[in-house]
Amino acid sequence: MLKKIGLAALVAGLCSTAAMAAGKTYTIGVSNTVQGNGWREEMICAIKAQALASGEVAKLNIAHRNTDAAGQLEDLRNLISAKVDAIVVNPADPAGIKAALAEATKAGIVVVAVDQAVTEPSAYIISNNQEKYAYLGAKWLFQQMGGKGGVVYMRGAAGASADSDRDKGFKEALKEFPDVKVVHEVFTGWQQDQAKQQILDFIATGTPFTGIWTSGIDNVIVDALTESQTALVPIVGADNAGFVGQLNKVEGLKGAAVTNPGSIGGAGVTLALQILDGKKPAQQTVLVEPSLWENVTDAGKAQLKSAADPSLSPEWPVSISIPNWTTYTKDQIVACKGPGE
Repeated sequence: MLKKIGLAALVAGLCSTAAMAAGKTYTIGVSNTVQGNGWREEMICAIKAQALASGEVAKLNIAHRNTDAAGQLEDLRNLISAKVDAIVVNPADPAGIKAALAEATKAGIVVVAVDQAVTEPSAYIISNNQEKYAYLGAKWLFQQMGGKGGVVYMRGAAGASADSDRDKGFKEALKEFPDVKVVHEVFTGWQQDQAKQQILDFIATGTPFTGIWTSGIDNVIVDALTESQTALVPIVGADNAGFVGQLNKVEGLKGAAVTNPGSIGGAGVTLALQILDGKKPAQQTVLVEPSLWENVTDAGKAQLKSAADPSLSPEWPVSISIPNWTTYTKDQIVACKGPGE
């Protein structure tokens, strides 16, 4: 594996050097406010890999830390001061960073929001369809619950637009199943350890429940149920490698993974470069549609078996690339190296 990664990096480096010699190259700024989360780490690695594979990026200026909207506002203004050509941003709070995004556009910087929408009209958005993500998973879950019972609703981060959009989709599905009730609602902050402790604390209350919907924090929820010897209930999560593996192997577990590729970060780089090269999209917003893989039918089991990739980190989505939007290899995204690294 290491030899393959080294060869891939060498080839990518040679291609990048040739491309840089042939035409204009850019500096791209990156702003992300969640660190230590597998999905976000894959997003950063996809950004690096696509920047390298494109041959059009001379440098990445990455602000990648755990912070809030105020901290992200500061990071964005630092990127503006650094005179980057484009900014790829995963917004902590659309309203909280709107002013900085407008300032970036005014300074001639292309702004592309990934994963979540922003309210600044000059920014471009490429995102997984978060509302549909939640609706697909919630509807499947409520059906598996027999249309009744108590669901544990484990959300993402309060104020994040992805969480707000998913909440709309979840509640849209909930309207179709009036006998399903939310018995516990909690924000996990998309943090694995926190989510696991939250479900263990809830189990300790003795409140009955018959299904769990998670906002992509999933394999640790299965771990919590098995370790506490709690009866397994249907669970919905994302296409994270660990959860996909559990859906294939854990006896008695009924569940579904809804695709939500962290590789959307690489797609954001591609979109930014297209705009910089004068190829603006027809629409300001581009959505990547999710699919649902479940383990209660033969067709669903086949999908999960095909998607499984135990070589990836358990917290990484197995959807490591997006057709027509990313061009790097698996070795390149796993290496997590950008231009000059």
